[in-house]
Amino acid sequence: MTSSVPWQQRLSTGTEDIQDEVIGWYQQTRHGKAYVPTMIWGTLQTEEYATVILRQVVEFLGIPDDVPAGVAKRMERQKVLYDGEHRYDVILGEQALYTNIGGPEVMRGQMERLLRDIDLPSLTLGVLPTTAEVGVLPMPGFNMYGDSRAHYELVSTGVDVTDPDQLALHTKAFSALSNAACYGNAAEKLIGKALAFWGRSAVAP
Repeated sequence: MTSSVPWQQRLSTGTEDIQDEVIGWYQQTRHGKAYVPTMIWGTLQTEEYATVILRQVVEFLGIPDDVPAGVAKRMERQKVLYDGEHRYDVILGEQALYTNIGGPEVMRGQMERLLRDIDLPSLTLGVLPTTAEVGVLPMPGFNMYGDSRAHYELVSTGVDVTDPDQLALHTKAFSALSNAACYGNAAEKLIGKALAFWGRSAVAP
């Protein structure tokens, strides 16, 4: 089964309520997976990065402006990384390290956060190089909540997939992405390269 609800309906009261809903999803999911090709996974975002993202959502969709409350909830979500009860496999596209969210200072802080948390016991963080050969067609990012649901965030709507056969294909796709991604020292090297780039950009005339 596939279901979708327009963002302007889901966010009709602002960003806080849906962030609270997402906290519930993460707390209920002991083992989650995420493929995020062009931005940083929400549960690893710095407060500054998340503020820019939610500000863009409010302005683009024309919804009530409760950005500080929404950011606070997104930061609360991140507790699952440190409670010893959850595990997440996350693959970032290399492009996610360079998509300019908030300018060099925000991006530099975000890269430092990734390098600080990459060794968390709860986290397996991979980076998919831009030039990697992947055994699956290019696709938008998605989150998997255990074996019960895959979630997509599209321009106008959020989409949930719950059909077991479709979920099996998502698991297969994630495995192919994982096989092509860099982990450990190789991932740290790619993030460090991005950190150096944003550091240079911050001091450029």
